[in-house]
Amino acid sequence: MTARARNEVLIVGGGIGGLAAALALSQAGIASRILEQASRLGEIGAGIQLGPNVFAMFDRLGLRSRMAQKAVFVDSLVMMDSLSGEQITRVPLNAAFRDQFKNPYAVLHRADMHGAMLDACQESPRIALQHSSPVTAIEERNGRVQVTLGDGAVLESAALIGADGLWSRTRAHLFGDEKPRVSGHVAYRAVLPADEFPGDLRWNSAVLWAGPRNHLVHYPLRNGELINIVAVFHSDTYVEGWNEPGDRDLLMRRFEAVGPQPMSILERVSDWRMWVLCDREPVSVWSKGPVTLLGDAAHPMLQYFAQGACMAVEDAVCLADKVAASDGDFEAAFKAYERARYLRTGRVQLMARFLGDIYHAQGVARELRNQMLGQRTAKQANDGLAWLYGGP
Repeated sequence: MTARARNEVLIVGGGIGGLAAALALSQAGIASRILEQASRLGEIGAGIQLGPNVFAMFDRLGLRSRMAQKAVFVDSLVMMDSLSGEQITRVPLNAAFRDQFKNPYAVLHRADMHGAMLDACQESPRIALQHSSPVTAIEERNGRVQVTLGDGAVLESAALIGADGLWSRTRAHLFGDEKPRVSGHVAYRAVLPADEFPGDLRWNSAVLWAGPRNHLVHYPLRNGELINIVAVFHSDTYVEGWNEPGDRDLLMRRFEAVGPQPMSILERVSDWRMWVLCDREPVSVWSKGPVTLLGDAAHPMLQYFAQGACMAVEDAVCLADKVAASDGDFEAAFKAYERARYLRTGRVQLMARFLGDIYHAQGVARELRNQMLGQRTAKQANDGLAWLYGGP
């Protein structure tokens, strides 16, 4: 059966990027249909960090108040040395930070962010949401695009956006099934109730404990009721997916050299979920004809700048602006979109790799890192982030 999509733009993937794209298009008066392969529209994971740059996009999408309801506006970004227990650097997220970047910094449960966006999509008459709809084939014919779903149904549209993540089927259709670049790092995540987290470390900050070939992150969620924990270490493990069970014994061995404070956190966690950290080389072409990519499908990045979701939301707003200005020429709009975005996202991809080396420094490199970052003023730290937080 072939079903025409009534000129809806088809969006493959119902995660944060896909929902943001649908919302942005709806505000431009353009209808869309989200095709999500899972049996329900939801989000896997725990905490997410939201830089000032994404709050400007929330304003564009009418989402700021929804996000603020459950966000925690942390006081600072802190880097600690996990061996000595000493503070390396602190970036205050105070009035000076907000004045410079015109927006705050916050942390949020990923499910709460996704839920707020999903509610907004469900309220829009221009957005159709379709779960249990894996895309098994994509074909372009006469300037239009057809997708075949797992149940054999065929949808046709003037345009398709692949927001289907790191292992994107849309990307494979456009450019071949090249595997992502494996970084050699894995991330373990957990969430603890605040009263189970060490009392002396319940800071209203996003904290990173930097260690040799590893680091540990924690920050509060849901009004401080929960603490998000992410432990990253070097490993050759490779699995596809974001929610595999983690090997606690392996993690404890990789962190055995850290000091008593970060160890007191790790000892509290019995159940970890893990994923392998992957990215791709930055590229300048994300589109072909009436098909384009967005978010991790276009420019997957390591999480060290905490910008994956932020970049996807920026993508969505830019893409909708280009479509709205194209007078129905999706191919031209998609080319204009990628030209506007690829250098910014490529810079985040490459800088995130470099930041991972800084976090995991050992020996002389560790000492130099601590010395150089420890000498920064708050103004210097802010200026160093202006290219990113100052907006697209």
